[in-house]
Amino acid sequence: MTDHGVYVYGIVRAGHPLPSHLGGVGGPPGIVERRDEGRVAAVVSPAPPDLRARRRDLMAHQELLLALAGDGPVLPMRFGMVAPDEATVRRQLSEAEERHLTALESLAGRVEINVKATPANDALAALVAADAGIRGLRDAMRRRPGYEANVRLGEAVATALARRAAEAGHDVVDALRKRAHASAAGPEVAGCQVNMSFLVSRDDSAEFCAEAERLAQQHRDRVVLRVAGPLPCYSFVAPRTPVRAGT
Repeated sequence: MTDHGVYVYGIVRAGHPLPSHLGGVGGPPGIVERRDEGRVAAVVSPAPPDLRARRRDLMAHQELLLALAGDGPVLPMRFGMVAPDEATVRRQLSEAEERHLTALESLAGRVEINVKATPANDALAALVAADAGIRGLRDAMRRRPGYEANVRLGEAVATALARRAAEAGHDVVDALRKRAHASAAGPEVAGCQVNMSFLVSRDDSAEFCAEAERLAQQHRDRVVLRVAGPLPCYSFVAPRTPVRAGT
């Protein structure tokens, strides 16, 4: 497409409609096209010469994937995936056609919802009331205040808050798994005790998020939940290697 390669958004079934109102990454936005190969296709645009993880391009990538998913299943690529040329894209599509079709079928009518759990910011009073060890350290610091006593109390509080958040987060995950087709743990995130994604039916996604919010309120003295979605089903697609990450 260009000397800078082919930017790949995802893989769809051949003939999948393209949203006419959205452009791709780059400035000005790249022209989005579909490259059919047998029964599957790649959604692509020219790779910009200065591709970076700018908010503009991150949003363009995700909005396009979400729009595509409205008309059928999509195997999403992570942001920044660039093939050296169109022949590479077509070769990979041809070689993995059956695998792609099976994966597309598994994602039909489904979306991803992500749930992250962090310690509640206002949970200290509840922690002190529930944890005799913390109360003992607090009382000891009050009797003999000092740097070491303060550090011990601070470390104990941080550890206990994280533990309580993790316990509550896992309780929420166990409850939400019953409503999901599948779940997948995400990478570790600083300050986050639970990072879990769920594969849910598109028609059930609003109720799923509402249930997550209800559970968040139920455990609000221990944990803060951040619910994101619907999202492209990144966490439920097996790794593929048709392209290289843009730099």
